[in-house]
Amino acid sequence: MTKVLRNIKGDKVIWAIVALLALFSFLPVYSASSNLAYLYGDGNTFVFLVKHFAHLLLGFGIMYWVHKIPYHYFKGLSIIMLPVVVVLLLFTMAQNNTIGGANASRWIRLPFVGVTFQTSTLAAVVLMAYVARYLSKIRDRKITFKESLIPLWLPVFIILMLILPANFSTAAIIFSMVIMLVFLGGYPIKHIVVVLGTGLLALTFFILTAKAFPDAFPNRVDTWVSRAENFFNDKDTPEDYQIERAKIAIARGGVIGQGPGKSVQRNFLPQSSSDFIYAIIIEEWGLVGGVFLMFLYLMLLFRLVIVAHKSLDVFGKLLVIGVGLPIVFQALINMAVAVELFPVTGQTLPLVSSGGTSIWMTCMAIGMVLSISSRNITEEESTSDNVNDNLDTKEQNPLEVLSEAI
Repeated sequence: MTKVLRNIKGDKVIWAIVALLALFSFLPVYSASSNLAYLYGDGNTFVFLVKHFAHLLLGFGIMYWVHKIPYHYFKGLSIIMLPVVVVLLLFTMAQNNTIGGANASRWIRLPFVGVTFQTSTLAAVVLMAYVARYLSKIRDRKITFKESLIPLWLPVFIILMLILPANFSTAAIIFSMVIMLVFLGGYPIKHIVVVLGTGLLALTFFILTAKAFPDAFPNRVDTWVSRAENFFNDKDTPEDYQIERAKIAIARGGVIGQGPGKSVQRNFLPQSSSDFIYAIIIEEWGLVGGVFLMFLYLMLLFRLVIVAHKSLDVFGKLLVIGVGLPIVFQALINMAVAVELFPVTGQTLPLVSSGGTSIWMTCMAIGMVLSISSRNITEEESTSDNVNDNLDTKEQNPLEVLSEAI
């Protein structure tokens, strides 16, 4: 263990934030899993706590392993993994069964181990790394929209089309993050406007086609429309059950909360350990706990900006933003849904909600950020050592110092 700790590199503040989020997650997950324990088990919540611990342990193992990889290797790995994730997404779409009553086109079941894996989360990380690689490649030259259509936008839209039918919110987040990344990467704004218009037209065509031919292909268009209508409609409907329970939980929390493990709404709120865990956190820990959790994510955002600023090349800067910012963005969306500032999306709270795939891919993305920050720190130490060596040399040669001064 001591050897492992000595080998930990990168931004220590990011390590601390991730560790705090992981440690904090045990209490709300253990408390909120009581509903799942009685619905799908024998009432034993300890099993869910052990499962969450196993997910976090594997996630930290992934983060440690990834952060030891020199970050420039992610350029080639993104090209290799891009066709792999496309195949995985195609295989995911080809399934027609359900897992836990949810849409099975989001998950595949890994052979031998029997663990479910959400392929869209892996596709998001790989795609962001691929886009960062491409933008760093064309950084110093002028490029036309036609030249970037196939190498940049074709992979983006293929992955989005494979994710969209089953998971609109994930596809929308990925598209938003890609647009933000290409904007920061210096891609021409007029080309970005064209892509945005094309994306909106494609989404409209998809929705109209799905509504006109509902049996043509599996989709969740009716769910999207219903959630949007419920969000903008002031009338109470049966579909508002989740939000109403979440608001009751938040109202009961007050300033300091009811106390750990004393949530009542965990027994009534669906997905209380994943999508709506923030409401349970506020019910038990109050406004203080909710603000503290938000502060940790904002601090993570602050450190991501610092790591990106200190990065030595364009690829490192864009990779930090591409894989790091979606973590904070997803967290803010999850919190906004719980307080009814955003329609229900089904997005988890990174590193806090239960669920293996979300934890693993978040840890992989953070590992990539730590790989970049460790290189930054190494270069800074090397530069500092060179300066100190020069100073030592000058101190050992006072005549040279005197001659330079004259």
